[in-house]
Amino acid sequence: MGKISIHGNIREVPKVEEVDESKQIMKARIETKTHRVLYPFTAIVGQEKMKRALILNAINPSIGGVLIRGQKGTAKSTAVRGLAEILPEIEVVSGCTYSCNPHDEDKFCWECQIRKDEGTITTEKRLMKVVDLPVGATEDRVVGSLDIEKAVTEGLKAYEPGILAEANGGILYVDEINLLDDFVVDALLDAAAMGVNTVEREGVSVSHPAKFIIVGSMNPEEGELRPQLLDRIALQVEVVGIQDLEQRVEIVEQTNRFNGEPNVFRKEFQSEQDRINSRIVKAQQMLPRVVTTRDNLQTIAEICIEFNVDGHRADIMIERTARTNAAFEGRDRVTNEDIVEAAEMVLPHRMRKRPFEEEEFSVELLRRLVEK
Repeated sequence: MGKISIHGNIREVPKVEEVDESKQIMKARIETKTHRVLYPFTAIVGQEKMKRALILNAINPSIGGVLIRGQKGTAKSTAVRGLAEILPEIEVVSGCTYSCNPHDEDKFCWECQIRKDEGTITTEKRLMKVVDLPVGATEDRVVGSLDIEKAVTEGLKAYEPGILAEANGGILYVDEINLLDDFVVDALLDAAAMGVNTVEREGVSVSHPAKFIIVGSMNPEEGELRPQLLDRIALQVEVVGIQDLEQRVEIVEQTNRFNGEPNVFRKEFQSEQDRINSRIVKAQQMLPRVVTTRDNLQTIAEICIEFNVDGHRADIMIERTARTNAAFEGRDRVTNEDIVEAAEMVLPHRMRKRPFEEEEFSVELLRRLVEK
């Protein structure tokens, strides 16, 4: 069987050797019912910090993404791919190449601006998707390419969309992010921060919305990210192999059951998947009402000073993450526990080492500061 990628999903198609190959492939695409079956997000054993970081970014994409560091075989990619299944559907402009949000007209692509002027905007709902960024991706493949000659001679914005266009409204998963060229990572983070991707070549400029949740993963044994890039990814979590005996046994048992009868296995976790989906929807609705007090902000500032972090990005990200955590827990006010939860994911990769000291992040020190 061959495989074709259709809108981020994998479908199997029969190998065609007849003369009328294109028609048969198209027919196979329409008729096939074989899809890649994903391991349920809620069936992942342990790794609670990783799962929490992903959920918080899904509730509030303005947090600014998450970097998952850890050994191979610790469910990093499984968690990212499974996340999309527990998220609510998104509304997009029908037929838009860039999946424009119909409620954010200021960031419409040029195609949707024309539709808006003509009064022909229609909308549809679809599932959020995960878009993979390959390690060897070039800058043009990521941000898109612009044919200057065609744009000048024909008066067209001859733009070929890239991965950022496909990722708008979804999750951009960058496995082995530490192996990407720095300028590609810079382009990703710039677009993620601005919510817009702009390509400029010789005075010709093209922009389109690029609002996505960026999730990077890496094995630190294969190299580190530059500190400047680390600082721009909001959250970081470390994942390691689980040492609890019962949990390790459970992982093997559940993997065998999933491989044997994946659909039956998924049904067992459907109610839990639905429950977490409902919590995420409620948290998104509650988030604008969550209050961060001045006392909360003073606590956050004291923590960042004590842990010797540069700049003020850490303060902002702790507050934003703590507020989102409160919403997920069903609270309308930030508590010290929310601050601790957030700081554990924001601070470790931002600590500035003092001369002659080998400092490590200390959860105990963090809790003592907050309790004080």
